[in-house]
Amino acid sequence: MYSRIRDLREDGDLTQKELAVYLNCSQVCYSHYELGKRDIPSDVLISLSRFYGTSVDYLLGLTDQRAPYPRSRRSR
Repeated sequence: MYSRIRDLREDGDLTQKELAVYLNCSQVCYSHYELGKRDIPSDVLISLSRFYGTSVDYLLGLTDQRAPYPRSRRSR
C-alpha cells in the first residue's frame, strides 16, 4: 500500500508537501504514511482515492484495477 501512494504521487510529479497540504497534515506525517511508519486512517485513504481517481482497494493493494468503482445512487 505504501509504495502505491508514493508511486501515484511521483507519477503525478507531486511533492509530499503538496499532498500534505491537500490532506491537511504535515509533510512529516505524510512521509510516515509513505514509509509505513504510521497507519493511514480510513478518511485519509478515501481522500487519496478521490484525489487520484482510484479505489481504496487499489491503494490497499487488494486489486490491480486502478479505475474507481462506479458510484451507486443511494435512496433516502
